[in-house]
Amino acid sequence: MNNKLLVSNKINLKQALRAVNDGGEKSLIIVDEKNTLLGTLSDGDLRRAILSGTQLNQSVDEIYNSSPTYFYKNKYTKDEAKKTFLKEKFDIIPVVNSNKKVVKILLLDDIFEKNKSTNSNQLNLPIVIMAGGRGTRLEPFTKVLPKPLIPLNDKTIIEHIINKFTVIGVKDVFITVNYKSRILKAFFEELNPNYKVSFIEEHKPLGTAGSLQYLKGKINCPFFISNCDIIIDIDYKDLYSFHQMGGYDLTLVASAKEYIIPYGTCQLNSEGSLSNINEKPEYNFLVNTGLYIMDPKILKTIPENKFYHITDLIGDIIGKSKKVGVYPVSDDAWIDIGQWDEYKKIYNQIT
Repeated sequence: MNNKLLVSNKINLKQALRAVNDGGEKSLIIVDEKNTLLGTLSDGDLRRAILSGTQLNQSVDEIYNSSPTYFYKNKYTKDEAKKTFLKEKFDIIPVVNSNKKVVKILLLDDIFEKNKSTNSNQLNLPIVIMAGGRGTRLEPFTKVLPKPLIPLNDKTIIEHIINKFTVIGVKDVFITVNYKSRILKAFFEELNPNYKVSFIEEHKPLGTAGSLQYLKGKINCPFFISNCDIIIDIDYKDLYSFHQMGGYDLTLVASAKEYIIPYGTCQLNSEGSLSNINEKPEYNFLVNTGLYIMDPKILKTIPENKFYHITDLIGDIIGKSKKVGVYPVSDDAWIDIGQWDEYKKIYNQIT
């Protein structure tokens, strides 16, 4: 039994996001201290709560399903389990003993004997990697190499990023280049990968979104966009489904981050006198990770030959009453390797 799927009802939303990521499934089973079944919680429940304004440090008590479907040990058949999975579209179903203590967890893939790496999880959408920047935060390495070619164990950063997409069926990779572009092109020529690589030349720096203008007419389906210094460990198929079902024109992936101010902060009253001191307050935010899904029609919004950031694009989209979605993920799912402290921290974690 995957005990990572069993979590206490006392955890908060941020901890639940992390547990979903660690558990490798899309749902959790809520239990008390004796592993007695209390309910179930899906990643969809979590995202809806976060997007409706529920604070990340709030308990999951009010959002989990307290009337879950479950089976009693030795009192169900595999056929019954299959019918329930198909009817209810569950990912997991708990199995309990006579005291309602969880003794087993049925997984959809196990019941139907599916392999998670099969073609059912293939998603052949293009990926665009923004790799034209100078990478000043990683100097002095980037004085010699373009940032995407900084090594992480036996692969470069950009190979780690691309591998996350090729395992789900992505075959078309677009890379925007400017700084040390010839080195980057030579690397891929030598690598000779089993996916198609197309380079988008920036003749001058165009910001974090300006070079996307060159994709007009080259992509006619939704596509991923990624910064060249991030690795996101999520279900990309679920991200795409979220984007499609929400009817979004652009969806950004946001990480749940907690910041603690290591001082007592002063709160003043209307007269300027001290009313309260908050000792080491904690703040929770959804932080833009630099991973997106975008519909090709949005490319028309990007001006030609103009320095233009992704934040400018998002602002223009919203100004035109287009829909921008936010897909929350755990802070553990996001690795930012664009600065030395983070690079050193995760160097030996990446395989």
